[in-house]
Amino acid sequence: MRHQVAGYKLNRTKSARIALRRNLIKQFFTHERIRTTATKAAAIRGEAEQMITVARKVKDASDSEKVAARRLVVSRLGNNSNEVVKKLFDEIAPRFADRNGGYTRILKLGPRFGDKAEMVLIELVEE
Repeated sequence: MRHQVAGYKLNRTKSARIALRRNLIKQFFTHERIRTTATKAAAIRGEAEQMITVARKVKDASDSEKVAARRLVVSRLGNNSNEVVKKLFDEIAPRFADRNGGYTRILKLGPRFGDKAEMVLIELVEE
């Protein structure tokens, strides 16, 4: 039984899951939409929305709180993510200043030809 077990294993080891999640979220924020499997999209959706909320809430905060928020997001995305964090805080978060959650949309595309995996398009909601 899987009672109260959070997250998706995605048939990977822990380090591979972390790397996959970080790469998918970085690509999602870079391109603002990605085409992936339904399970992978569901695995990253919650964390991506939490990062947008963190970036959105520090708009009127003090300088130390802004730095702390950026460090929190960098720690979740890993090293070499400075450009992504800059785009998240400077471009993406201000767009959702008046929105209380629900920043992403998942559109079903149908099965992939090779293995019939359900493909989806996850994108940022345009207001």
